[in-house]
Amino acid sequence: MYCWLMKNINNTINGVNLPQQSHFNWFDSLIWRRSSINTAWCLLGCVIGDFGTILWFQTYFPETATLIVMSIAMVAGILTSIALETVILSKQMVFSLAFKTAIGMSLVSMISMEVAMNLVDYFLVGGARIVWWAIPPMLLAGFLTPLPYNYWRLEKTGKACH
Repeated sequence: MYCWLMKNINNTINGVNLPQQSHFNWFDSLIWRRSSINTAWCLLGCVIGDFGTILWFQTYFPETATLIVMSIAMVAGILTSIALETVILSKQMVFSLAFKTAIGMSLVSMISMEVAMNLVDYFLVGGARIVWWAIPPMLLAGFLTPLPYNYWRLEKTGKACH
């Protein structure tokens, strides 16, 4: 109660609420490390569904329109990322809570990762196809695109996937 009272007194002058002063630090190596690990796990989950879907269409239905393949691949990537996160978290908590936590992960991060990987694929190979030499740039784009957001989210809100 004392902490709440002091916080409210310190943020009020003559009954007028003052804006919260928050210091954001982009240079915390521990937060960059944690954000990078979280992003890598998310990338692994996304890649399993995304690449698997693209390879399946590439092998069995190569005539399918690129937009359809990429849309399905992005949804599959997000779902496998949630599934992987649920499995990882279920080692630390009950399954139902692990699933709710995985569902509550940042969709902004996963969607940006999926869009980045698929755009690189499209611009490098001209469609939704997995070609060995395009995989490293796809993974790099998928990792780097959401990383600043994941750092910001962890630093600002303290919310992390693991």
